[in-house]
Amino acid sequence: MYRARVLIVDDHPLVRQGLAMNISTNPDFEVCGEAATVSEAMELLRDRKPDLMVVDISLKEGNGIELIKDVRSRFTRLPILVVSGFKESLYGERALKAGASGYLNKQESQAKLIEALRVVLKGGRYMSPELAETIINAGLSGRAESDSIVSRLSERELEIFRMIGSGMTSGAIANALFLSRHTIDTHRENIKRKVNAKNAGELSLMAVHWCLENG
Repeated sequence: MYRARVLIVDDHPLVRQGLAMNISTNPDFEVCGEAATVSEAMELLRDRKPDLMVVDISLKEGNGIELIKDVRSRFTRLPILVVSGFKESLYGERALKAGASGYLNKQESQAKLIEALRVVLKGGRYMSPELAETIINAGLSGRAESDSIVSRLSERELEIFRMIGSGMTSGAIANALFLSRHTIDTHRENIKRKVNAKNAGELSLMAVHWCLENG
């Protein structure tokens, strides 16, 4: 019996191990590789040729949304399931728009994980009824994304906004993202303009409140 080959991309070793164990215990699937970074993921995609990919939003040296876009441009038919700790109201639409086949929260059960893998492997879309309703309503109203202030931000800007909200300084953000301090300061100015923050203090306060609400 053929077992579908799954590549897991997550920057937390314990999470990868947990996902690998849950996936491998099912006779339909086997884990063919694990990656923590975008570069590792792309290398394994070329070498292992998986049937589908499981990816988190938060990664070392990049983020899952950008990885999804890159993978979709090179491996157009590869099913991608996002399994993330972030609320789907935050990243669900963005992930699907980027090319993901489904979105599942890490708090869901093993049964839900296997169900989601089977759906996307067959070419379907997997999401919660709430996310599906949000997307349908957005389409009916002609709205591309949710109306929250963060919908105005790019993927990188949203990542930095979240880091600001977690209390990280520009220097710490620059180190974490392997970018220059100048680049981070430029992003901060763009974010401040897009969310209508009057100054750096108001931007930090907005980011903190947003993080508390969205996790």
